Amino acid sequence: MKYKTLGRTDLDVSQICLGTMTWGLQNNEAEGHEQMDYALEQGINFFDTAELYAVPPSEGTYGKTETIIGTWFKKTGNRDKVILASKIVGAGLPWVRDGGDITSDSVKIALDDSLKRLQTDYIDLYQLHWPNRGGYHFSQQWGFAPNFDKRKVEENFVDVLETLDALVKEGKIRHIGLSNETAWGTMKWLRLSEEHNLPRMVSIQNEYSLLNRPFDTDLHEVAVAEDCGLLAWSPLAGGLISGKYLYGARPKGTRWDIEERFLERDTKAADNAVTAYIAVAEKHGLDVCQMALAFVNQQPFVTSNIIGATSMEQLKSNIASIDITLSQDVLDDIATTFKQFPMVY
Repeated sequence: MKYKTLGRTDLDVSQICLGTMTWGLQNNEAEGHEQMDYALEQGINFFDTAELYAVPPSEGTYGKTETIIGTWFKKTGNRDKVILASKIVGAGLPWVRDGGDITSDSVKIALDDSLKRLQTDYIDLYQLHWPNRGGYHFSQQWGFAPNFDKRKVEENFVDVLETLDALVKEGKIRHIGLSNETAWGTMKWLRLSEEHNLPRMVSIQNEYSLLNRPFDTDLHEVAVAEDCGLLAWSPLAGGLISGKYLYGARPKGTRWDIEERFLERDTKAADNAVTAYIAVAEKHGLDVCQMALAFVNQQPFVTSNIIGATSMEQLKSNIASIDITLSQDVLDDIATTFKQFPMVY
């Protein structure tokens, strides 16, 4: 395994992060435990979860993933071997605190509830799942039109930072991070923390893959210049890059068979792009999923690549991507393909 420092902290996290969101729906408790056992054996010390999980999100699956991680901690005693990341849900889900915004009060309630489910007294990285003001993530970029009260947003940022500061001082949180943020939002959080001597955001967890690369521009610069690296989610575009969903296919038991979210990814342009990337992988004797993950691993702004799997076979293959270094010839072919298909969903 390879490791990178998380922001300006003293934590070195594995460049492969174990994503957990399928546990509690597609995967049961025993399977989640097996994945954690194997990941730890392979040198992965970084696990990512959220109060929202399992997915697809619903009142019935809410919190189940954290509960599975908690029972593993209790069974194995491995809490001190894991750098644990979780998230407070953003606004809009009626079954989570009536769908309210992230506020000082909601942070305190959400954190305490997560700690109980996780059977731990601290979380290493506590993240804000998505901004109160909305954004362009989750394929919302086509109609992205920012419209918010800047003063009120900044007041909320400071209020939340002050609460997070108190929770850090209590020992319930070690560090804080963002998720599904914009360049403006990220820089605003960083500036306000500096101005008010409050905890600094150490990472930003956004979508990034061969098929989804808005991070390549402004946020790339922010991540590198401000030591606020990317934790890349959906590096295989929800499994799309594997080719298993090409041309309307829906294999039984897969994510797209059970979930209607993100089906905006099911486009002719996406099919064409995936077909082209599969051809690149075959040309160079690579597995397309491992090639896609290795590409993410090699980006200078990426701190850790969040993989997810429903089977042990998938998990082993995904983790093994850390041992692959893409040659310049492969990178050149990927660049050529990206220029053909820069925005596919």
